[in-house]
Amino acid sequence: MNPAGRLGAVFLELLQDLGRAGIFLLRIFKSVFMLYRRPHLFLDQLYSVGVMSVAIIVAAGLFVGMMLGFQGYYSLVAFGAESSLGLAVVLFLTRELSPVLTALLFAGRAGSSLTAEIGLMKVTQQLAAIEMMAVNPVDRVIAPRFAAGVIAMPFLTVLFTVFGLAGGYLVGVLVLDVNAGIFWGSIETGIDVYDDVLSGIFKSIVFGVIVTWISVFQGYHVVPSTAGVSRATTRTVVFSSLAILGFDYGITAIMFDKV
Repeated sequence: MNPAGRLGAVFLELLQDLGRAGIFLLRIFKSVFMLYRRPHLFLDQLYSVGVMSVAIIVAAGLFVGMMLGFQGYYSLVAFGAESSLGLAVVLFLTRELSPVLTALLFAGRAGSSLTAEIGLMKVTQQLAAIEMMAVNPVDRVIAPRFAAGVIAMPFLTVLFTVFGLAGGYLVGVLVLDVNAGIFWGSIETGIDVYDDVLSGIFKSIVFGVIVTWISVFQGYHVVPSTAGVSRATTRTVVFSSLAILGFDYGITAIMFDKV
């Protein structure tokens, strides 16, 4: 095939995948509303994708906050504005870093795990066995994992912000001798719940839907082989990362009325 033909084939394949993914998402939404019948399935997955991701989120948030404390201080001190260090740290965290970095970490830890788990269930024909027992695998396997991922993401984002702020406080107050009262006072007077806090929470919910959707779709439609599971896991991380960054730009532009 010529280059134009290959490009067209790739484009058509992408459209087909997007169509299948869209239909698959509608099936998931339909099944999610039936989870009240089996709450234990949801709680098990919430522990798996949410609680088991806490350690990496806490560690990452703490180190990112410490880094922001150093970078923010030496950037602000040149303008005599080191008293605004606390506000600078919390704005960076709530608006951008917490939702984006949490989603990227979630995609690498929980998203890849979901894809590999569902993919192995398909390779070992467990999904086929579930269908033979007249049970919809989307209801039993996919919907609980999707709901758990979407709900866990905002809580993990808040946790990242809290420990990031703690890291900034440790560096700013205990290492760089910024007054603790000024540190917290700048946050209290400068932070806006709607524009800063809720915007980050909204981003985290969107990222939770995107990452979990990509993860379960790649796992459910995996080529039933060990190489297929490996490729699906890689695609989950790559596609999720690109989607997070792309949607982050779009949401930010909308929030600042630039589109």
